[in-house]
Amino acid sequence: MKKFFLPLTFIIITLISISAKAQNKISVINLQCEMLSNPEGIDVVQPRLSWQINAGVNDVKQTGYQIVVASTLENLNANKADLWDSGKVQSDKSVHIVYNGKRLENRQNAFWKVIVWTNKGEIQSVEKAHFSMGIMNYADWKSTRWIGYEKAAAGDSISQYSRLSARYLRKEINLKKQVKNAKVYIMGMGLYELYINGNKIGDQVLAPVPTDYTKNVKYNVFDVTSQLKEGKNMLGTILGNGRFFTMRQDFKPYKIKTFGYPKMALQLFVEYTDGSKEIIRTDDTWKVTTNGPILSNNEYDGEEYDARKEMKNWSTVNFDDKKWLLAEYVQEPGGFYEAQMTPNMKIMGEVKPISIKQTPKGTYILDMGQNMVGWLQLKVKGQSGDKIKLKFAESLQADGSLYIENLRDARTTDVYTLKGEGEEIWEPAFVFHGFRFVEVSGYTTKPALDNFVGKVVYDDIKTTGTFESSDAVMNQIFKNAYWGISGNYKGMPIDCPQRNERQPWLGDRTTGAYGESFLFDNQTLYVKWLDDIKNAQTADGGIPDVAPAFWRYYGDNVTWPGTYITVADMLYQQFGDQKVIEKHYSAMKKWVVYMEQNYLVKDLMTKDKYGDWCVPPESLELIHSKDSARTTNGELIASAFYYHLLQKMKKFAAINGTNQQDIQYYNSLSERVKTAFNAKFFNASKNNYANNTVTANLLPLAFGMVPENLESKVFDNIVHEVEVTYKGHISTGVIGTQFLMRTLSEYGRPDLSYKLASNDTYPSWGYMAKNGATTIWELWNGNTADPKMNSQNHVMLLGDLLIWYYENIAGIKGNPETPGFKQIIMKPDFETDLTFVNASYESIHGTIKSNWKKSKKSLQWNITIPANTSAIVYLPAMNVSSVLVDNKKLDKTNLAYTKENNKILLTLPSGSYVVNVK
Repeated sequence: MKKFFLPLTFIIITLISISAKAQNKISVINLQCEMLSNPEGIDVVQPRLSWQINAGVNDVKQTGYQIVVASTLENLNANKADLWDSGKVQSDKSVHIVYNGKRLENRQNAFWKVIVWTNKGEIQSVEKAHFSMGIMNYADWKSTRWIGYEKAAAGDSISQYSRLSARYLRKEINLKKQVKNAKVYIMGMGLYELYINGNKIGDQVLAPVPTDYTKNVKYNVFDVTSQLKEGKNMLGTILGNGRFFTMRQDFKPYKIKTFGYPKMALQLFVEYTDGSKEIIRTDDTWKVTTNGPILSNNEYDGEEYDARKEMKNWSTVNFDDKKWLLAEYVQEPGGFYEAQMTPNMKIMGEVKPISIKQTPKGTYILDMGQNMVGWLQLKVKGQSGDKIKLKFAESLQADGSLYIENLRDARTTDVYTLKGEGEEIWEPAFVFHGFRFVEVSGYTTKPALDNFVGKVVYDDIKTTGTFESSDAVMNQIFKNAYWGISGNYKGMPIDCPQRNERQPWLGDRTTGAYGESFLFDNQTLYVKWLDDIKNAQTADGGIPDVAPAFWRYYGDNVTWPGTYITVADMLYQQFGDQKVIEKHYSAMKKWVVYMEQNYLVKDLMTKDKYGDWCVPPESLELIHSKDSARTTNGELIASAFYYHLLQKMKKFAAINGTNQQDIQYYNSLSERVKTAFNAKFFNASKNNYANNTVTANLLPLAFGMVPENLESKVFDNIVHEVEVTYKGHISTGVIGTQFLMRTLSEYGRPDLSYKLASNDTYPSWGYMAKNGATTIWELWNGNTADPKMNSQNHVMLLGDLLIWYYENIAGIKGNPETPGFKQIIMKPDFETDLTFVNASYESIHGTIKSNWKKSKKSLQWNITIPANTSAIVYLPAMNVSSVLVDNKKLDKTNLAYTKENNKILLTLPSGSYVVNVK
């Protein structure tokens, strides 16, 4: 007995030791509330909490969790859950856990942590997270007045090229006790900068995010405890125009929406150490002036700044403001007040110029080396009154001067007037530009490169994806896409950042948002945008082509408004966000019914507006093709896309728990559309659709509309058009390109997808890069087309390219049955000429990595799967004996696998693996 007992004791001790070592390699990280890190001032009464498990060992699964939420950090540290203790919940769920504790009140602070149980033991989050509630009810803004200055000042212009000086506001306050906590709640329209005692609050720029201010107005919240002191303090704000006082005044009012002069409402909530509280609000005791250094700020035309008019220490106490006016009470914007639940913009990086050259007229051309979005910081010495002008453009003409025709009437010029006090450094506050080149004038001697720094500005969101491969063209396209996507994130996804447009067109993101989600953590941005779309919907159900509807484009079609549905689906699949479907389902259904009732004739959708926008034209000088053989019937596009959206609505109805009647409605309607579609457009003798364009055949094939058993024959027509008619080049526009790459791969021709992705001759993405593009062009022939429509920073032609990069080439795809990458499908197309791919994607559960290298005889694949997830890995092997996992023969491991269609399907738990196939 003793002989048996001693080894058993040793085994138990060893197992405990192994378990303890495993636990030491596991941690709980990235605690988030509503997918934000420590947000201030949210307005979700039952917020969702999420976390990730970081593990240095394989096969880690969460088995349970306990969330502890307290009203103070002291209570949390003492494990006193006075707001919510979930108790131990047996679940592997680690994202979107709905808070279910005490009702969260106005301005409520909440501190929380999570204890996680795994198959390796118990782990407690070292990180202690925090969130606070905002002002939950409209009535709680009572006695907080909107203030401003509702007049044009000297030098302002209310015209097509509007000029309006910035508004400076200030208020001296006296805090009679020691401050324990203090928070500012601010609505500054259109843009604001907030100062306390001379210090700028926060690192945000161009805040808040834009909305249709007649529908909703966003407020920002800042903890300013450390900025205040007992006694006198100074609050100051600068108000810029943004989209509120829009860029084109008194011009096309039937199209362009404007909202009035800049204005603001603010509350400072102070809690003193003795427990008493005070609220300081905007009222008519605040002072205002327009006689400051920012003479004009117009998103299209630029910012003008006169440093001679700077008001030193204007946002500090004891400044003489006798010449300032009392602020006016003004009309509120009209929209409902909401917490901003997505990050503001921020300076996200810097670009140093690569060259500077003098022009014959004595100016200088600065080359940033990258088409970027943001602004230029300058450094200069000179005399008082000297003016430095910076004019921005994306490219140059043959003579080396700026190419500005594609900017239309946007003036894109910043002007800085020197005060003449030694070295002066300046950058604008309320504008941005899309540019690679800058014409610099006003320097008395040739400026040096280090006189300038490009500031890169976009939403403060994380980069989540990386990609590199053995193909240099594909790598450059990825880089170009990265710069184009990030630059067009401006609190909403805009089409372009440089000309007199910059609008949130829906059709540019129908599938684009999906591809972008692999590169950026864009969940909150697109959640906000869905609200913009919903707010823009008409009472009868119509959805515009632009939302927020700064431009009134209510023309009705399927492919642009349908983005409302496809983006909701993306958020569900990529981020596991079911809430957006629940929130928007009724509005989406309203639009589906609206389109049926108004435009469905003989079961076909008769209303189309844009066709397959921007197909490669037959002549390099054209914007749009005039060749009927290249263009696709609009009724075909609208009907096929409507069918596609009905399938998504059917899925939403099931997710939403909607009654069976809705599902039957979508089933019946979609079958009618499919029948009528094939009756009108399918040519049974040739097995093609309509005029046999790639898009005409591609849409019904991708959407599952092709008659049974004829899919391969329709696909053959697509292949013939790509390979023969268009000689291995792309021929699709914005609509067809959304489904092209994946469909070619999924029907057995990944080599053809790869050819399109790696081409560098016209038309192709590589052609853009070969011809100097560092972003993505609006047109396939953007270097030769009519300048009226050839933005050099547009993302709409990316289609499904980025999705194909990740899902089909890297093999990083979420299983549709387990949204949010709870299970990953890893099935790369190894049948291309690529010899290696190295990609990563930080999903909501953690980072997924796929790094494969192949030769003619072998494949090595390094795989990382986040803790608390799993993957189904498709290996190009027929025999188990040819597969090694971490240098062990597959059949000698404990890993589960099956065989299917000459492939081995390996199920991997979380962890890092090296898989070799001989």
